[in-house]
Amino acid sequence: MKRLKRTSWYMLGLAAVLSVAALLSACGQSTAGSVKVRIGEVTRSIFYAPQYVALSQGFFKEEGLDVELTTTPGGDKTMTALLTNAIDVALVGSETSIYVYQQGTDDPVINFFQLTQTDGTFLVSRKPVEKFDWNSLKGSTFLGQRKGGMPQMAGEFTLKKHGIDPHKDLHLIQNVEFANIPAAFTSGTGDYVQLFEPQATVIEKQGKGYVIASFGVESGHLPYTVYMTKKSYMDKNTDTIQKFSDAIHKAQIWVQSKSVDEIADAIMPYFPDTDKDVIRGVVKRYKEQGSFATDGIIDEQEWNNLQDIMQSAGELKQRADYGSLVDNQFAEKAKQPEK
Repeated sequence: MKRLKRTSWYMLGLAAVLSVAALLSACGQSTAGSVKVRIGEVTRSIFYAPQYVALSQGFFKEEGLDVELTTTPGGDKTMTALLTNAIDVALVGSETSIYVYQQGTDDPVINFFQLTQTDGTFLVSRKPVEKFDWNSLKGSTFLGQRKGGMPQMAGEFTLKKHGIDPHKDLHLIQNVEFANIPAAFTSGTGDYVQLFEPQATVIEKQGKGYVIASFGVESGHLPYTVYMTKKSYMDKNTDTIQKFSDAIHKAQIWVQSKSVDEIADAIMPYFPDTDKDVIRGVVKRYKEQGSFATDGIIDEQEWNNLQDIMQSAGELKQRADYGSLVDNQFAEKAKQPEK
């Protein structure tokens, strides 16, 4: 029973999902030779700027792809959509593919192209801090992210690196829904909060909090957000996956070479309710700390760092073989100069 209580929220539903996926696999649409690709993104985020650049600058169209983008909020929903053939490609954290692998499957989910290479959350303090010391968190009320998700695991990994036991040295709150965490903090819950952008920047502009550290910088390079697909889809659609990878890599090069203002302008249509100054500030922050991957290759060191973080959080039953769940052939080819 103790093991069950520690089991990730992903793990609780994946066994049932895998069973449903097996039943539906024979009914899934045949996409061999098709130029249409259905992407399910785990959330709509400025963190994924290169994806929106690929769309707005026509890089997918240049490759002959008709991309349909759907936001499937939460890793569990995104993975369910992929396993049941509701989408072709998922943009989600690599840990989800490991959770599927741990449940056992004849059709594993393969990571084929990396979009972000660091955690995307920041430590926000209720009060301004001149000289931040991680030890100042001890004894505080900390509003964290959902258990079993990569943000929380990266957060706990960082705290432990600085000698803080998140479950003993903090009053750790993990039962607030992801969408409600910013509001909970601004209404008075917590001394510190772990937040994604643009919420961190918005709260800072409102004078209700102060960004004092980056969990992305602290936790190191990870295959944090990755494009993945089922092995069966990849085997039948290698040309489509290559064209998809080529388009995203063009966007990565574009993002690296363009100014913050140009990037903000390119992605603004995907964030109609967000102030341009906020978009600009978020892009600048992520670009400066190297969150946007410069290519799609998921190297073994990043993969091992991911599993170290999962293991530290108690969410890894056994380590997943790098070669079984990562296929870099498409990302490597996308980097090759055009002949």
